[in-house]
This record gives sequence, C-alpha cells and structure tokens, in this order.
Amino acid sequence: MHIKPIDLVTGWTGLIRALPATGRLFSPPLPIKTFEKKSGHAHVVVLLLNKMMNCGLLTEKNVPVPLKSIEVDLQVKGHVATVSSTLQYVNEEERPLEAVFVFPMPAEAALCHFRAKVADKEIVAKVQEKEKAREEYDDAIASGDQAFLLEESDESTDVFRLSVGSLPPAQSAAVTFVYVTELSVQADHALRFCLPAVLNPRYTPPDKLDPPCTSDFPLSTEGYKRCVTRALPLPKDTGTGGGIVSEITSSPAGVPYSLSLTAHVSSPNPITKVESKCRLEPLMFLNADHTSAKVSLSAGHMFDRDVELFLYYQNAHQPTAIVEAGEPTAQPGTLMGDPVVMISLYPEFPSALMSSVTSCGEFVFIMDRSASMRRLMHRGEDEQMRIESARDTLLLLLKSLPLGCYFNIYGFGSQYESFFPKSVEYTQETMDQAVKRVQEMEADMGGTEILQPLKHIYSQQCIPNQPRQVFMFTDGQVRNTKEVISLVRNNAESHRCFSFGIGEGASTALITGMAQEGGGHAQFITGTDRMQPKVMQSLLCALQPVVVDVGEVWSVPVGMSATRLSPPINTIFQGQRVLIYAQLKGESQSSDSEGRVTVTYRLAGQDVTNTLSYSLKPAENTGLSIHRLAARSLIRSLEQDEQNEGAEKEALKARVVELSVQAGVSSSHSAFIAVHKGSGEAVKGPLLRKRVPTGGMCLMKETKKMSFFSGCHFQRSYYYECPEPQIEEDSGGSVEAFKTPLLQLIFLQKASGCWEMDGALVEVFEKTEVEVVKQTPAQVEKGVWATVLALIWLHGFKMDAQVEWQFVAMKAVTWIRNQKVVSLSESVRAGNDLLGCQVKEEDLGL
Repeated sequence: MHIKPIDLVTGWTGLIRALPATGRLFSPPLPIKTFEKKSGHAHVVVLLLNKMMNCGLLTEKNVPVPLKSIEVDLQVKGHVATVSSTLQYVNEEERPLEAVFVFPMPAEAALCHFRAKVADKEIVAKVQEKEKAREEYDDAIASGDQAFLLEESDESTDVFRLSVGSLPPAQSAAVTFVYVTELSVQADHALRFCLPAVLNPRYTPPDKLDPPCTSDFPLSTEGYKRCVTRALPLPKDTGTGGGIVSEITSSPAGVPYSLSLTAHVSSPNPITKVESKCRLEPLMFLNADHTSAKVSLSAGHMFDRDVELFLYYQNAHQPTAIVEAGEPTAQPGTLMGDPVVMISLYPEFPSALMSSVTSCGEFVFIMDRSASMRRLMHRGEDEQMRIESARDTLLLLLKSLPLGCYFNIYGFGSQYESFFPKSVEYTQETMDQAVKRVQEMEADMGGTEILQPLKHIYSQQCIPNQPRQVFMFTDGQVRNTKEVISLVRNNAESHRCFSFGIGEGASTALITGMAQEGGGHAQFITGTDRMQPKVMQSLLCALQPVVVDVGEVWSVPVGMSATRLSPPINTIFQGQRVLIYAQLKGESQSSDSEGRVTVTYRLAGQDVTNTLSYSLKPAENTGLSIHRLAARSLIRSLEQDEQNEGAEKEALKARVVELSVQAGVSSSHSAFIAVHKGSGEAVKGPLLRKRVPTGGMCLMKETKKMSFFSGCHFQRSYYYECPEPQIEEDSGGSVEAFKTPLLQLIFLQKASGCWEMDGALVEVFEKTEVEVVKQTPAQVEKGVWATVLALIWLHGFKMDAQVEWQFVAMKAVTWIRNQKVVSLSESVRAGNDLLGCQVKEEDLGL
C-alpha cells in the first residue's frame, strides 16, 4: 500500500465501524486498510490515506457524514455567556445508524442542558452517574430505541463526546446542548468569547501506549512540500466507555457541515464595539443607549478555526457583583435553593509598590519542539511557523531578563533537553550561549511529552532568594492533561507557572489548568496574534511582587451567612480580574439590603485591602447561569481533590455526582442521557457507527532547502507520525537571523542593558557610520551614545510595540544612569537630530 502525504492540511481522519446488536464496538481494533465483509459484520471502510482528496468520514460509497449543520445562539449578559448549539443530523444510510461527534468546549464552561428532537417529539436529557447513563444508552440502542448520550472525557475536561444512537434510515434528529461560561478579560480590557472549532489530536506518552503493531507503510514525498504531521489510527475501543480523547477525528479538506452564529450582547455599560478574526455582519444596536446589540457571523464561514469575539464595554474594568435568586422549586439550604453571588474584583496595587519590578528570580522557559510546531501561525502576510515565532519570543525574553537572576531553557517533544544542566546566573556569557542555542532550535523532537520535563524541573532544588517562574509554551495536545495539572498543583508552593497555548486547537483544560494550579495566568495565541506581546505581558506579571497571605471577609445582614463555593484565591495580579462565588444562606432579619466582601493580602511587606459593597436584590433574567457556574467551580475543586494522595475518592465522587445532578451540570462522573422509548424495533444485524470529523488545521511552511526522509512508520501510539522535513540552515549568533529591525536591535543589546556602536546597529538606524560618528557629542563614550540612540529609535519609531521592548528599555535606562553621564541632554538632542525624532528626555525615563 503506497501512501502519499497530503498537500495542505493535517491528517484529521474519520472512520466507520460496524457494531454487533449489543451496540458495542467489536475488538480488536482494525489496522488502517480496506476490509472485506466479515461474518456477522457489515462492510467496514476506514481512513483511506491513499485517497487524500476524499479524506475524511466516508463509506465505501463516498457517503458524507450525517452531521449537516451547527447553529449557535450566543446570549451575553455582562461577562457571562450562555451558548446554545443545535446540531442537525440526517441518516442517509439504508440501515440504522449511530453517529459519534467528539468536540471541544471551553474548559471553564458548565454544560447545563441537553435535548433532542426527533420528528415532532422533543426529549430533554437528564443528568445521571456516567456508567449508569452509558448502560442505559447501550440498552436503548440495542432495543432499537433512539438514544442520545453527552459525556465529558475522562482524560480532559475540554473534550466531549456526543453519541446519537439508532437513527432509522432517512430519519433526522436535532440535538441541542447549552453551556454557560465566564468571558476572559484581555490586556486591552476586551472580553473574549471563544467557540472552539478545532480539536487537535492529543499526544500519548510512550508509557501509556499499547504495544506497537508491525504495520509499516512507505511514504513517497516526491514533489510534495507539505507533510502529514499526525493522524489517528483506530483506538482500542470498549463500547461507549472507551477513551474519548483517543476518538478525535477530523477532516483535512474541511468539515462537511455548516456553522451559523448569532450573538445578542447586553451590558450595564454601553457597548463600544465587537471585533473578531472571522468575518462578521455589521454590529446592530438594539437601543438608544447602546447597552444591547446583535451581531452575526458572516455566511460561508469555514469551520477550520476557533470563532472568537472580542467585546468592548465602556468602564468595563470595574468591580461588580451579581446576586441570583435560587430555583423556586429547589429545597432551601441547598446550592440551587439559595441565592448565589458572583463577585468580580479588579485589584489595584498601590502605585508606590508598582514603580519598580523585581530584579531576582529563576526563570525556566519550556518550549514545545514537537513536529506540530512546524505549523504556520497563520496564512498570509508575515506568516511564520510556530517554531520561528517561538525563537523570536525566546530572544525577547532573554534580552528582557534582569541582571542577577537565574535562567534555563528546555526543549521537549518525545524527549526533552535543557540548555544548561541546571539554571545558571544571567550574565553576558550565559546569555550569548543561550541566544546561539535559540537560533538553532527546530521543531524536531517528535511528540508532545510535557510531564517528564516538568518532573525533572520540580526535582531540582530551588535557588535561595530566587523565586522560580516557569513559562510553558505548547500547542497543547496531550492526552494526560489531568496528570500534568496534578503535577503542577503538587508543586505549586515552589513556583509560579505561566502557560501559553499556541495555535488553533490548543487544549484550554491544559493551558488554563496549569496556570491556575501554578499561581500564574494563561495566554492563547491564535490566528494573526503575535506571540511576543502576550508573553511580555506575562513577564510583567512574573516580575510583579508576589502577593501572599490572601484572605477574605464576608459581611451580610443578621440572619444570613455566606459560604464560599469557589477555591481559595492564591494568586492576584495587578488589574486582573478575580472571580469569587458564594452561597447566601438564611434570611435577613434587618432592613439592611447590602452585603460586603473584603479581600486582604500582603504585597511587598505592606497590607492591602480591596472592598466591594453590593445589593442583595437578585438580578433579573439570569436563568440560573450564576448558580451553574458556581456549581461548576465547586465540582472542579472536588474533582481536583480526588487527585490528591490519601483522598476519600468514593466520597468525593458521590458528592460530585450529587452536585452535578442537583445543578444539572456536567462533571467527570456524570453524563446527559436522553432516550426516545418505543421509537423502533430491536436491532437485527450490525448498527453502522460513524465518527464525525472536527475541524482541524495544519499549515506547513514551504522552505527552499528541504529534504524529506522516505519512510513513515505507523505505530499503536494513536498517531500517524511522519518524519519532519529537514531544513538546511546556517545557524549561529547572527543578527541577520532576525527579520525585523526591532528584533535586530534587541539582539544587539548586551546583558547589562547597553549597546555597542557597530555596523549592525548603524544599519538598523538606516544611517552610515560616518553620519553617526560625525554627530557624536563631545566627551560622550561610544557605548552611551549607542544606547541613547537605541532608546530614541525605540520611542520614535516603535511605540506601537512598546509592550515588547519595555524591559529592554528599562535595562538601558538603568545602565545609562549608572554611567553618570554629564552631557546627557546634549546627547538626546543630538540623537533626535540624527534620527529625525522629537523624543523628550523625560519620555526616555532619563
């Protein structure tokens, strides 16, 4: 069998399985090839990689998948979103069908409603303990009844599987699921909504794999410039209880179903604008004060990337509180029967404490060097591979570190390596060594094994008086998400973890989970986002003084009490939102209609207090969304407690199931089940099973000097790994390696913060050496003159990128001050004349 690499996108695959009458998958799993009819089973066709133009979910008759369309209704109230998605299925086969759709969902979302409509009958799902729900589903489809099962992956909280069972021939079904989620706050104060569309295959560590099979297929690469990076072979299934993440499938030619999305946005403050990286219809305001608006996704959207909306409100950066009344039919004293309050705080640190940043710390940068990092960040102008953007980012980080700190850089894939045996002091020599190694970095280390490098880092002793700060960069494709997060949580007292999800499909559960458990914060770099600004925002947080001794005091009227539902606050950053949920028990015995919460902490040795007073009057038309988010928060805390050694796992599981059923939200131990009783006859013969591909995207960069290996090995690792193109590049510490003048200037800076006057620096200024020497002020050293010019150039030409070079400039200013320059004002005037700028001395920080 001869397999060619696909010409454009990644190896998202589909498969078709035949089931016996029990509704369970037969075993063992089948290798990738075309099978002839087997006794007791229907003709089975799985991924045909040698027919790349038709790659995806196909039967032997090239029949498309049964999912026809997805319709999304988004309701945003302030910074809480309710998302309703309706999936339309049609069985175009000649026999009963089971459709399976594995899809992503924001890790912070609370799935709270699921219903199915078949013909004119609507069935609302109920939440049950997961194994019980699976058994009911299997029994239903074996009996010929129509059944629907929606469950969270055991491996990762951001992956769900929807099973639509026993659809008769020519029958259609519409399934609707609803979830609520908090909108994250961006650096420019926008609120970000993301509808995940891309679900990347998840890497499985070698110690979790089944024994390899012996199937080897040759890979011809003649005439091809792009290569399949990953595709999934058939997983080892055990019916509906099989691993969900291992079932991820996708279509390299795009998904064969359509997407429509309409958003209704309301806010107490006026809405100023709504932006997206996708094409939108014009924003329509629904009232005169612009507090209500509607916007839709333009027709023809290709579901090959996440759909992001950025909402901008006036005065959005303000503390708020929302009190939501309990469910009238629920028992008072229970979570759903009592009011719940959601507090949003934006702590502001005293300016005196924020005027300077720390000059110490151990900075550990962990960079994903797996094959998927060869994908493009985006198509079009200024396109870069992910690994290229990562190299630029590491250069910026290295140049921004303060003298006196310690650092190390790790690269990981199927294995890992570090630049130094242990973290080293930041000096000119160690910085030069690291910069040279960064320029040589390639995405050449195979899979994505995050756990082992983290274990190695945590096993090393911390450096006294040098707080450890870990920066993790990955495209977030692992199957052992919970294991990784548990490791970070168990070492939270020894470090802070800042995580970065690169590209479409990065796991929100992994990226946000690592940051939350590690006391840092998460950033996602998608579409045309540039990695450098977001990483430097995180570095600013890492250099802020560490907040300690965080506490809170709740004040409510006599007769009432407040019970915290969200986990304790362990991290506070300047200006970033802190969310707190609490259950308000009892009834007020006074006329006081206000509550108050006070958050206290110590910062740089000083006590700081933030207080918010709020009305106890419940908000209107919230639809129990606050209760469900609070329940989700409490459930996630209990699930994390299960991972602890010595935990009473059965008791915690029972509590999780109880809360999940009571609140009607999903959990790792429960599932939504809906059965249409009496809707059909018992299945006779096989039930066709189809997996619906999720959107996936892998754009490999075309290079001029490229040679390919000639082999590609298929192993039972849940991946179809193709060798990466080998790039013949000149490496070494060269300024020409960086494409933009800004990066070239930063590359030339010394660890101390100064620049030396040389030809490369003069070229960045677009001047001749003669011009620069002629304008040099009298009695000013060359290093001072070069550093002043660099600062003027940054302020005069690169203010739009100030977040990227702010630490570089701070180091330069500190260096100049230490030189005690007498004629500094004259140097600034001469520099402005030379470069054609009008930058004031005080603007430079001098």
